[in-house]
Amino acid sequence: MKTSPRLSLNNGVLIDQLGFGLYKVPSADAAGLVTMALEAGYRHFDTASMYGNETGVGKAIGALSGFAGSGAGGGSGEASPSLSREDLFVTTKVWNDDHGYDATMRAFDTSMSNLGMEYVDMYLIHWPCAGRGLFTESYRAMETLYREGRIRAIGVSNFQPAHLERLLESAEVVPAMNQIELHPWLQQDELRRLHDRLGIRTEAWSPLGRGQVLEDPVVLELAAAHRRTAAQIILRWHLQLGNVVIPKASSYARIRENLNVFGFTLDAADMAALAGLERGHRTGSHPDNVN
Repeated sequence: MKTSPRLSLNNGVLIDQLGFGLYKVPSADAAGLVTMALEAGYRHFDTASMYGNETGVGKAIGALSGFAGSGAGGGSGEASPSLSREDLFVTTKVWNDDHGYDATMRAFDTSMSNLGMEYVDMYLIHWPCAGRGLFTESYRAMETLYREGRIRAIGVSNFQPAHLERLLESAEVVPAMNQIELHPWLQQDELRRLHDRLGIRTEAWSPLGRGQVLEDPVVLELAAAHRRTAAQIILRWHLQLGNVVIPKASSYARIRENLNVFGFTLDAADMAALAGLERGHRTGSHPDNVN
């Protein structure tokens, strides 16, 4: 069984560099996919309140690791002799409608009930929604939950440099992570350099450009040269850049394929070829346009 290497966050908490993303996964499908991912070797799972599948995620994790809570709907309740909650890394996020101190505290309690867990490993602000002017209050609530031990690490998602600078004017805890759209057509060099200076890990959502980058001729050429799939080439590129990456997959074959990226290396010429694909192409919204 293959598993991902782990990276250290800025507070010493370890995170699997390659995780399993659950964006646009229906709740009814989430438990089955998470179960398959666990069996394949994934230990890092990324969900969000907006995805509407926290209950399914919690059900699968609870059933396989034997710590199911009533909020997750249970499961078999049979403990796995080789897997415990401490082996897993679970991320969820506070949605835009729940910005503000009190609203974030309530949203967190709802997510914990859905997941059936006593704590999460990472809690993120999903979007800055800068026009509302409340993300600093949400982050203050997250700092409270972090100090109480209900979250092992806190961070943000889709924050641009100006958002991070504003947050750090009042934050007592430097975010451990910024989860951003990142793939060979949108490489976010400036933001990644800022993360490196601040000690913030970069996590890539839409790491394959929602499938669009898989057809890029340069990627296909490298896939043929390495006898790998296009997805494996791009995921390997992310790993060698130091990104945390959370691809989504909907079949057991693809789930296993995405994890099978630790047996080869891209050389300097390969990495340079992929670096040359930057075109500023977003598949999702620009953070400045989300409020």
